[in-house]
Amino acid sequence: MDKAFHGFTALFAQLGLPSDSVRIRLFIQTHSPLHAATRLEDAHFWSEAQAALLKEELLQDSDWAEVIDRLSVALRGPVVLAAKPRP
Repeated sequence: MDKAFHGFTALFAQLGLPSDSVRIRLFIQTHSPLHAATRLEDAHFWSEAQAALLKEELLQDSDWAEVIDRLSVALRGPVVLAAKPRP
């Protein structure tokens, strides 16, 4: 069975967050580095609804799980500076 491919843009939209590439990079920069012992869905910066969505999608190993895992890696890796948003 093929799973749908979701990118960061779609995940951020699903989470109700700004989903343009500059804002995604800024989010990762702002919230990095996430401690290795902290589960992504337990990070302090999520709302209850966002944390529940992340947890549920990971538990179900849904088609969102891969991009959620990639976000977790991005938040734990080296910080990439975001470009300034254009006015």
